[in-house]
Amino acid sequence: MEFEQIRYEVKDRIATITLNRPDKLNAFTPRMGDELVQAFDKVDEDDEVRVLVVTGEGRGFCAGADLSSGAGDSFYDPSKTIDDFRDAGGFPPLRVFQMKKPSIAAINGPAVGMGITMTLPMDVRIASEKAKMGFVFARRGIAPDACSSWFLPRIVGISQATEWVLSGRVFSAEEALRGGLVSRVVPPDQVLPTAYEIAKEIADNTSAISVALSRQLLWRMLDADHPMEAHRWESKSIYYTARSDDSNEGVASFLEKRLPEFKMKPSKDLPEFYPWWTEPEFKE
Repeated sequence: MEFEQIRYEVKDRIATITLNRPDKLNAFTPRMGDELVQAFDKVDEDDEVRVLVVTGEGRGFCAGADLSSGAGDSFYDPSKTIDDFRDAGGFPPLRVFQMKKPSIAAINGPAVGMGITMTLPMDVRIASEKAKMGFVFARRGIAPDACSSWFLPRIVGISQATEWVLSGRVFSAEEALRGGLVSRVVPPDQVLPTAYEIAKEIADNTSAISVALSRQLLWRMLDADHPMEAHRWESKSIYYTARSDDSNEGVASFLEKRLPEFKMKPSKDLPEFYPWWTEPEFKE
């Protein structure tokens, strides 16, 4: 697929995906969703890419679903039954959740509805001082999308999540910071530079294998029944990585006071037990 509604660029081992419908404040469409999933595949398949940054073209990040054709017309297929229907907005977040690479949302402007829910499985969110956010579904007479009922309470807690979702109100970047939805709020011209600074810190100093294991351990253990589950998979991960070339390089670079040169690749050097989880099927 040729990208029409996003841009994809790679520089300095950082991939940048830019939502590219500025005349519509980058409103989300099923086409954009398909393009995002394909772009996320490219990021995961390219061992030269260490970090992903997602941002929006123009003055907005994403104004949510494109409703210009009417209520749900772009997203609801009347040929589907209620049991067959799948939310188009759910596919990009599910793909990000499965990624081996860390991702950073550079929220440069308004991000409401799908515009904010698509960022929830990303590992870091940086917001412009001028950004506004909102889980506005109840004010449009619909339910939350993009797996946000799973992600949001895990990020900000159930009390904050319910206040934002049930009221559907739009709130400031500063409130998002206080609520734990974003990690930093910066001037508008510093959103991308800040995202790239964090991305470069990861790309220059960390093992891609360690990062892939670490981000999945953090996400997957959110639903573990007991810390022993974390102990089990951390132990396997430590056993594997401690005997690896990247571990030897990490210790050597520390002792020699230099930047590490990690060479192991996620495409071929992850342990045999990865992935240790089974993705659920979509069933009623």
